[in-house]
This record gives sequence, structure tokens and C-alpha cells, in this order.
Amino acid sequence: MSLGIVLILVSVFAGAYGTIIGAGGGFIFVPFLLILFGMDPKIAAGSGLVIVMVNSIIGTWGYSKKKRISFNKGLILGISAIPGTFIGTWLLQNFYSDLFYIVFALMLTLLGIFLLVKNLPFLNKKETKIIKVSESVNKSFGYWFIPLGFFTGILSNYLGIGGGWLLVPILIYFFKMSAKDASSTSIFSLCIYTTVGAITQISIGNINWLIVIIGSIGISIGAKIGLKIAEFIPEKLIMQLLSIVLIVMGMRMFFI
Repeated sequence: MSLGIVLILVSVFAGAYGTIIGAGGGFIFVPFLLILFGMDPKIAAGSGLVIVMVNSIIGTWGYSKKKRISFNKGLILGISAIPGTFIGTWLLQNFYSDLFYIVFALMLTLLGIFLLVKNLPFLNKKETKIIKVSESVNKSFGYWFIPLGFFTGILSNYLGIGGGWLLVPILIYFFKMSAKDASSTSIFSLCIYTTVGAITQISIGNINWLIVIIGSIGISIGAKIGLKIAEFIPEKLIMQLLSIVLIVMGMRMFFI
């Protein structure tokens, strides 16, 4: 099987998975470019961010028709992330080192373990209590959306994987949104700041256009598949899917 076919298959999978969990698919796509293609991390991050942008645009369109997006929250997060995208790009250009892999792997693994433990089947009873206090908690912590968006923007451009893999768990466990609302709102915010980030990456030449074109085709197909699957999937399974992928990719990155 040629690498081109593998790239298409991975893109479809990343698009479907990323749309379901609100992470844009970059956390699958970028490690794939680093591991199998041995690509320069700057090019992998830049190309991956363009792919995430395509995924988020399609996801936003689909979720908006289903009326699952909290536009006010997503807009604040997306706009707040824009300044962070410029900082992330600058850091990637000037401060890359082998710590890139270590930090990336550690964040993915720890977050994955946390989500897996929080969503074990015997914790189902706690879910109802979380949902009941959602409105009051959202009012108390609303002012954190701006720094959260800013930090997400930095990570998005530095790692090239969007920020949904971090944003979705925070929206659920700190702002008490349901998993489906959090994933769709995350996709909308991704659509805003990854567009700015992708334009920045293109302007400085951190793009492999062949990868982007092939990846965009695959991830577009995957995003549409993900939108269909998301209609029927249980919310706890969304988080379990996110946790498993984060752990697997994080552990794999330790051995690059």
C-alpha cells in the first residue's frame, strides 16, 4: 500500500474522529506526518493546521444545521485565540527543540488517562449531578473563556493540531457543558482561529501542499462521516474515544 493511500485513509479517519470529539483531527494527522513521513515538525505543524481548518469548517457547517453550537461561547474562544496563534507560530519558528516531542507526548498521555478514568462505566451516576449545576458554574467561570482561548491559540499553532483535544475536556469538566455541545462548540471556535493560524503558516511557507491537498480530500470525507455518526453516539463514548486516541498517540510519540 502506497503512502498516498495510507495518507487518504488516515485523513478520513482523522476527519471522522476529529469531528465527533470536536478536536479537528490534527492530533491524529500531525503525529502521523512526524512518524511515518519523518517530516520537519514545522512543516508538519503548518500542514496539519490547514487540514484542521478544513475539518473545522465542514464540522461547523454540519453542527450549525443541527443547532448544537453555543455560538456566543465559541465566538469568544475563537477570537481570543487569534493573538495566541501568532505567538504559537513565533515560538515554532524560533524555539523548537526535541522538547517538542516530549511535551506533546506528555500532554496527550496525561489528558487521555484523565479522560479515560473520568468516563469509566461505573461513574455514570455522577454525570447527572454535573449536568444539573451547569448553568451556575458557567456563570461563575465565564471570564476564563478569554485566557482559555488565548492559550488554546498558542498551542494550536505551535503543535499544529488545533486545540479541541484540550478545549473539549475543559468545556465539559470546568464549564459543565454536555460532551456533544462541547465538541460542536469547539469545532466552531477552531474554525475561527485555525483559519487565521493557517494563513499565518502559509505566509511563512510552513506548508507541504501535496500533503495538504490529499489530506483535505480525505478529511472532508471523514468530517461528513463523523457528522452522521455523532447523531447516534452516546456522550460518554465520545470522551472514551478521545481518551483512547490521546493515550495511544501520546505513548507512541515518546518512542520517536
